Amino acid sequence: MAEKKPVKRSVLGRGLGALLEDSSKMDTGKIVPNTQQANLGSLALNEIEANPYQPRTRFEEESLLELAESIKIHDIIQPITVRKLRAGKYQLISGERRLQASKLAGKDTIPAYIRTANDQQMLEMALIENIQRENLNAIEIALSYQRLLSDCDLKQEELADRVGKKRTTVNNYLRLLKLPPDIQIAVRDDRISMGHARAIINIENVDSQLALFNKILEEDLSVRKVEVLARSLNNLADSPPEPSKKSIQQEENPEIRNLQKQLSSHFGSKVVVKSSNAKKGEIKIPFVSVEDLNRILDILDLN
Repeated sequence: MAEKKPVKRSVLGRGLGALLEDSSKMDTGKIVPNTQQANLGSLALNEIEANPYQPRTRFEEESLLELAESIKIHDIIQPITVRKLRAGKYQLISGERRLQASKLAGKDTIPAYIRTANDQQMLEMALIENIQRENLNAIEIALSYQRLLSDCDLKQEELADRVGKKRTTVNNYLRLLKLPPDIQIAVRDDRISMGHARAIINIENVDSQLALFNKILEEDLSVRKVEVLARSLNNLADSPPEPSKKSIQQEENPEIRNLQKQLSSHFGSKVVVKSSNAKKGEIKIPFVSVEDLNRILDILDLN
């Protein structure tokens, strides 16, 4: 009895290897092998063009130098992957750090898997390869996910399967791109963590986001502390008091508005300043829990 041929399973959820295998049939109808079966050769470094779809915008110089020293001693352990453009000309798919470090190490050639891929396949392979293998920061990962969605016409569920992540994880990264540019740059430069950013993004008001962001930098707040402050701001936003005519007039006073903004930033709560024409008034600092009250008392040095 003849054996049944195994049914080819869906490539979703198997990352780069799946993508390489799935691209065995090109637009030309020719059969193209996966990376493990692709032609392995030694290429001159000056024959390899940079990857125009490289998602990583910055490489740490110290890390590159360390890799270059390792290459001098042990040579390249894992070949890079390129696609052939024409005779004697190739374009990098993955292995940007290895390529740059080889140049620093004074190498003339580098081992490479040589394969064929169209532009969309190359973009998808380059992005997934870097997401899976390189130490990208959270913003670079988010931008890579966004490019996979837009340029490769993937849905979020398909994207999650491709990169081997839960859909909620992918969505958490994508939400970072909704933050103000200053906060995104801080995440990229490792001035605040992704945990800080995820707490900030739960605040709807952009001014409040920036105020809390500045507070994090000034006071070196923990992620837990920021989460508490973000919830406090959201609770206040969900139940705003009915404004009176007097309070509306006060809000129109730029000095009062500026004072409220400064105090709100200082206490991490939406402070309300009321002032009468007789130069009398009051300052209200709301709290939502005993923990929040103790936090405010600490700031006032009354605890």
